[in-house]
Amino acid sequence: MISIQDVKYDCKHFRGGIPCKPNKQFDVNCLNCSHYEPIKTKILIIKLGALGDVIRSTPLIERFRKEYPSSHITWLTLSPDILPKDKIDEILKLDFYSIFNVENSQFDIAVNLDKDKEACILLKKISATNKFGYTWENGHIAQATEKAEHKLLTGYFDDLSKSNTKNYIQEIFEICHFEFNGEDYQINLNDKLSASWTEKLTQLAQGKKIVGLNTGCGPRWNTRLWKDEYWIETAIQLKNQGFFPVFLGGELEHEKNQRLSQQANVFYPGHFSLEEFIALTNTCDTIITQVTMMMHIATALKKKMVLMNTIFNPYEFELYGRGVIVGPENGCDCYYGNSCVHNEPCMLSILPEKVVQAAQNLSL
Repeated sequence: MISIQDVKYDCKHFRGGIPCKPNKQFDVNCLNCSHYEPIKTKILIIKLGALGDVIRSTPLIERFRKEYPSSHITWLTLSPDILPKDKIDEILKLDFYSIFNVENSQFDIAVNLDKDKEACILLKKISATNKFGYTWENGHIAQATEKAEHKLLTGYFDDLSKSNTKNYIQEIFEICHFEFNGEDYQINLNDKLSASWTEKLTQLAQGKKIVGLNTGCGPRWNTRLWKDEYWIETAIQLKNQGFFPVFLGGELEHEKNQRLSQQANVFYPGHFSLEEFIALTNTCDTIITQVTMMMHIATALKKKMVLMNTIFNPYEFELYGRGVIVGPENGCDCYYGNSCVHNEPCMLSILPEKVVQAAQNLSL
């Protein structure tokens, strides 16, 4: 007969006031269970948003698992649906209940990768043996350890940011006192939806390589936008070169993509939930996109990618040898700008011919 003293509270399967999965599935308890997995390291990752930034922080999961095999990872975020549920033990959406939860827990390691005031204050208040990233001191953001200084300073000063040659993943690994060794992005992929889209597009493509054309970039930096005529010309050229182009985007791009689809006579499947959009993207062989969330989704799905970039430091991006960055011939002077200093936006100096050639080279 089991007693309260026999309960293994340190087990990875322990679920608080309800039965654990081994108890439900195999009718075992802590006295006769072979599924006991003691947690040796409790880890909290705070990365709230935006979606792309959450995705490109996920290589840390693989590294933490490698360094701490018997660990329990909790991730606090504004974007829980993007994270792989099979790779993270507990995914918490930022709200009062989640904050109350983590503030009243004890962690071995707590990492905050957000510079937002609320995230920094939260790390300050959390009880953890080791803290990495950004915290709060004397009424302002501060580094939890000296390893976060580099990333803070490049955020403070454009001249340091422009001269930086470390990609984002190298920087966050450094913040956590690791060295980046090519650990991959992780993402929540619905295999059933992916298989359904693969079947549909494979029938339409009839053996041709599928190239996704992501036409949107969100409203934050309009300098990333490529004009409609260039998207139409790119789609037509790809079609003529034997590819099967597909227009992609979210709700903001829906009307535009309908119009582009009609003018280029190229397939546009519509816009969908984030889960289905990821599954649809997984069907493509190559993605053509600006610097936006799609870049991170495509990277997580290990897709070949043509990345059009103007206003960002190109060293920031880790493409894992599967992508190529295409930029203006004469560079761009509009660093992180939402308006162009030139008469003609720098994005317009990236011509369809150059983008199509890059896609062709990736398909070889």
